[in-house]
Amino acid sequence: MKLQQLKYLLAIVDNGLNITAAADRLYTSQPGVSKQLKLLEEELGMQLFARRGKSLHRITRAGEHVIARARTIMTEVEQIRSLASDFYKEEEGVLTVAATNTQARYVLPDILRQLRQLYPRVTLNLHQGTSEQIADMMARNDVDFAIASSSSDCFGSLLRLPGYQWDRVILVPNDHELTQLERPVTLQDVAAFPLVSYVFSFESDESLRNRFSNEGLDANIVFTARDSDVIKTYVRMGIGIGIVAGMAYEPHDRKSLTAISVKGLFPRCTAWVGIRKNTMLRCYMADFLKLFAPHLNCDQIERVARASTQREIDQLVADTGLPVRNGIAAKLYAAA
Repeated sequence: MKLQQLKYLLAIVDNGLNITAAADRLYTSQPGVSKQLKLLEEELGMQLFARRGKSLHRITRAGEHVIARARTIMTEVEQIRSLASDFYKEEEGVLTVAATNTQARYVLPDILRQLRQLYPRVTLNLHQGTSEQIADMMARNDVDFAIASSSSDCFGSLLRLPGYQWDRVILVPNDHELTQLERPVTLQDVAAFPLVSYVFSFESDESLRNRFSNEGLDANIVFTARDSDVIKTYVRMGIGIGIVAGMAYEPHDRKSLTAISVKGLFPRCTAWVGIRKNTMLRCYMADFLKLFAPHLNCDQIERVARASTQREIDQLVADTGLPVRNGIAAKLYAAA
């Protein structure tokens, strides 16, 4: 068995079982890839793919196990290859982060600015996407860290290090009737209006939709988006009232929108950074984690890097209070 064969195997999987596309990605020939796959299957004595004619149709059960092990092996190989470079050039390299829109737009700019000041020779790449897209990028080893608030099962293979918490706020036009209430807004008040919010807010088992239904209320969801700025645009248009992250309410929004505290109505959300198991952290990667999770000290960050289960991470941060990032909306919760 050769490392090249495992590399070809993963390329086939990552290119939708299309051997031609895999060959193009590897800058080699299609017959060469097919030959190496055949040799690998002969050596293992099993078929990794079910075939339909000359095309690969699906991954076999045995193939799924082999592919999972192959990914682990190739990750270790890449880390071994980078050891010398990491040791002598710790202040040079590339850090690639994938994040959801809210984190990329309102939290990461300051963190990446600080990291850039610490490591001017490190190239920083930021990719935005849905939770599913981010999970896919991590699975393909295209990014170093994933940042999200979703508890989606698609992140099950990652170790999730909590960085901070954030609260939702209600956004309404400045002349909206909810701004005239002389009491805290209730869930019944919110349910009386069309709702505009994030897609993920209504997808999970702990979704806002369930929060309403548990109180015997119907959530009239008329528009969902992944971008807070898009949500604010539709709120200004009068499409509905917005439910967004507190950090998404900015000073210039005050000209047209009013933020209303919903303290106690919806649970706090936790933003976390996803890390592959047994990741070898370069110094700038460790400092990124420190900036993202400032409540952790250097020793805790090192223990995170050595962790192999989510339970270890949970125990590590169990007694550590998470900071809350709500931007200017923090004053609403302080006053509530």
